[in-house]
Parts: sequence; structure tokens; C-alpha cells
Amino acid sequence: MQAKDHSCREYARLSRRRFLGAAAAATSAPLVLPRVAFASGRGSSRPTLVGVFLRGAMDGLSFVVPYADADLYAARPTLAVPPPGAPNGALDLDGFFGLNPRAAALIDAYRSGALAFVHACGSTDPSRSHFDAMRTMETGTPDDPASGVATGWLARHLQAAVPASASDLRAISVDDLIPRGLATAPRTLPVPDPSTMTFPGNPTSAADRRAALDAAYATTVAPLAPAAESSLAAVDLLSTVDFAGYAPAGGAVYPDSRFGRALRDIAALIKADVGLEVAHFDYGGWDHHSAMGPLNGVMGGMLSDLAAGLAAFHLDMQGLEDRYLLYAKSEFGRRVAENGSLGTDHGSASLMIALGHRVQGNRIHGAWPTLAPSQLDQGDVRVETDYRDVLTEVLTTGLGGTDLAHVFPGHVPTPVGVVT
Repeated sequence: MQAKDHSCREYARLSRRRFLGAAAAATSAPLVLPRVAFASGRGSSRPTLVGVFLRGAMDGLSFVVPYADADLYAARPTLAVPPPGAPNGALDLDGFFGLNPRAAALIDAYRSGALAFVHACGSTDPSRSHFDAMRTMETGTPDDPASGVATGWLARHLQAAVPASASDLRAISVDDLIPRGLATAPRTLPVPDPSTMTFPGNPTSAADRRAALDAAYATTVAPLAPAAESSLAAVDLLSTVDFAGYAPAGGAVYPDSRFGRALRDIAALIKADVGLEVAHFDYGGWDHHSAMGPLNGVMGGMLSDLAAGLAAFHLDMQGLEDRYLLYAKSEFGRRVAENGSLGTDHGSASLMIALGHRVQGNRIHGAWPTLAPSQLDQGDVRVETDYRDVLTEVLTTGLGGTDLAHVFPGHVPTPVGVVT
């Protein structure tokens, strides 16, 4: 079933191109991208930050299930994932929370201490609107939604941080366009499929056409000239990476999905040592107002794909945990109570995922507010952990520091302990 079959009208109208286009307009995009073999080192001393945006409002209650909270089953008599020991029951994590069995591929990464979850985590933006919540989350300004800030928090991090290397490519979006979170980021390109992108036209004339492009943009003014120069240099860098011949380590098998292929390409880039500092991927379709199917339906299938991709990435990168730090988040979660269409409506808090460098795994972080009706936020899981607090630890402890006042203006972080 496609996302449009079970999503709300707002999410269905919110085409990726229209939403991301405003961000892309503020950044440089490549004119061409070639087929991409392993590069000689232009390496970075900083772990690569891998970000996954679960767009559409992922239901954290179905992913990491608070099975010991009896109010879950009162509110979701049909949709709740059963407790451990029951048919299709959750896989126990800590005696209170359990993992959806469709995400069982993550158990090894979790038990190894490389993977952590943060429950009741989200944004202070109260809108419950996909567009508004995505916008303020990506600009890092949920406390001031009318601020008019156009730059993304990831972009501001890259602006504030000293480049980790002399690489011509500091960040990529594995997508057609650059998301708002990377708007105005330096040396950043959208690379939708590095394994198939080639310089267009007849290969015999490629050198002449490239020389013509260099000459044409050399005579233009900033910011177009430096943007074009940087983009073409990044194209040259990508052309040294053998994505087609990349063999994952450790017997890792990535799912044959857009997400699986993206993570595989990101792993290849990290190992190629091209100096990549940020890689971003949008995983949409989590707006399940009807026929949610957390076990055998749409969401169950998506969780299986998400877990298989993350598990393969973890296995592929074993022994290289200091080379990356991955997080995944959603703009908000779902209501506690199921609706009459076997789905859930827009909520508040959801779930964050952290994997890799210095992550304190094998645990569920954050305070749990309980699902008692008196503890809910207008029927939703109450936000106990601000997503910016997790990202603060990612940026400072995990990556080695940045100007937080510039990245998250006005926010005073509270320690969470996810990355230490």
C-alpha cells in the first residue's frame, strides 16, 4: 500500500519536491554526476554524521513498545503490539520496553551496545502539522516558529565547524534535492543514486563539454561561480569511488530498497575516505492514519526495511564504529488511542534512534511519562526529551564540538546521556 492510501491530506499534498524545493533553491546543485572506485584518502578526523528523517510522523509506540504500561492496551485494543511471550509479541529489551518483532534485525546492534533508543522524544512545536513541524525541526527553531529562519541546523553546524578535511564534498543528501536541514550548507550536493549517475551525453565529448562548463562558470560572479566550481570538483571526487564494486563487510546484506541502497552507498563513501562529514536521507511514508498494520501491514513492512538497513549498516561498519554516528528522528509521533480506521492520528512525542560512535546503547534513554490519560498531552505521548538535547550530544561529544548558540539559537540543552 502506498503512503497516499493511508496518510492525511496534508501529508499527501506535501510533495517532497515542493517541500524540499525551497531549501534546494538556497544551495548549489550539481549540473552532472558521474558513475562513481575507492578514493585515495582525503580523510576526515571527524566521524561522519548520518541523519535519517522519518518523514510523516513515525509511531514510536509500535516500534519500541512500552508493553509494561497497561494503558497502551486499553488505548489500542486492536493495534498494540502484544507483550513478550504472546503470539507476534514484542522482543523484550529491558523488562518494560520491547522491540516490534518486525524490527528483530536490530537486536544484535542493541545488545552490542552500539544502538540506543530515546523514547518520549520530540519537538516543542505544538502544531501537529507535518509542514510546520518539519520546518521548525529542520531549522532548529521549534520554540519560535515565526522566526523566519531559513537556514537548516545541519547547515549551521557545517558553517560553524572547522572543515574536517580539505575535501570538496562536506555533505550529501541521498536524494534529488537538498532538504531544509542542509539549506545553505557549504560544499553540499544532492546525490540521489551515486551508483547510476553518469555524465550525460556522448562519453567521447565529455572532456570538451566539461571544459566548456569550467570556462563558462569561471566568468560568472559569486555565489554562482564558486558554487559551480565546488560542485564540479565534488563530481570529480565522487568519480573515484567504486560504488558498483563495493562489497559490504561482515556478511552484511542490505535490503534491496531505496533505504538499503542509500545506506550501502553511504558506507562506501565513509570507507572511501573522501572527507564526507554529513550524509542525509529522507525516509518518508510514516503517516499511517488508516490500515497502519504495525505487524503485518504497511508499518510492519516499513519497520522491517528500516531495521534491516540499519542492521546491515552496523554489521558492515563493525570495527569502524569511530567513523560514523547515525541518528534517526521523525517530526512528531502518533496519538496514543487508535482511531476507527485501524490507524493513528497526529500526536506529539515519538522516538529517536542513535547508532555508532560513543553511543551508550543497550538501553532506552529518557524519562517515560506513562500512558495514563492524566499524563497525556491532549491525548498524546508527552515530550519528555527535546530532540535538540540528543542532537547536542551528537554534535559535541560525538563529533567533537560546534557552536551550539549558532546551531540551536536560544536553546539551553539538558543532558540525556545518549552519547558520552
